[in-house]
Amino acid sequence: MYENTFPNKRFKLTLQFLQKHISTSESILDLGVKNPFSEIMISEGFSVENTTGEDLDEDTSAIKNSSAAVVTAFEIFEHLLSPYEVLKSIKTDKLLISVPLKLWFSSAYKSKTDMLDRHYHEFEDWQLDWLLEKTGWQIKDRQKWTNPVNKLGIRPILRRFTPRYYIVYAERV
Repeated sequence: MYENTFPNKRFKLTLQFLQKHISTSESILDLGVKNPFSEIMISEGFSVENTTGEDLDEDTSAIKNSSAAVVTAFEIFEHLLSPYEVLKSIKTDKLLISVPLKLWFSSAYKSKTDMLDRHYHEFEDWQLDWLLEKTGWQIKDRQKWTNPVNKLGIRPILRRFTPRYYIVYAERV
C-alpha cells in the first residue's frame, strides 16, 4: 500500500490526536478497509472494526448497523462522491476525520492503476467544517500539518510550509 512512502509523520500525529480524544475503552468503526493505521490503532489498545470495501456512497449499512462508540475516517472522505450522506448515516456521537487538503499548486490525485484510488473532493478546511456543520456535527478540536518531501523543486519547497492534512474531532449536536 505504501511502497517507499510510509507516512510516519501523518500516522504519528493522527495517533496522538486520536489518543487525545478517544479512550481505548471505546469501540471504533474505522471507515475503509483494514490498513496499516488500523493495525497501529489495534497495537495501541484500541478496539477497531473496519468496513469491508463496500462502496460507502451506495451502501451505508455497515455504518448504520454498527454499535461502535466512535467512527473514524482517515483519508476516506476525499474518495467519496457523497460524504454528506455518509455523515448523516453515522449513529455515534463521536467522530474523527482527516482529509488531505487541497493544494493550490497541485491537481487532484488520480491513480493510474486503481479506479477506487482517486480523489473526487480536494477539501479546504472550511469545506470540511461546513460539511460537518450541515450534517449535525460540532467540531471540538482541529489540527493541520505539513507533509514535506525530500526532493528538489518548487513544489517540495512549498510542501514544507503549506498544510497538507487536516484532522478534526467532532461530536453530534
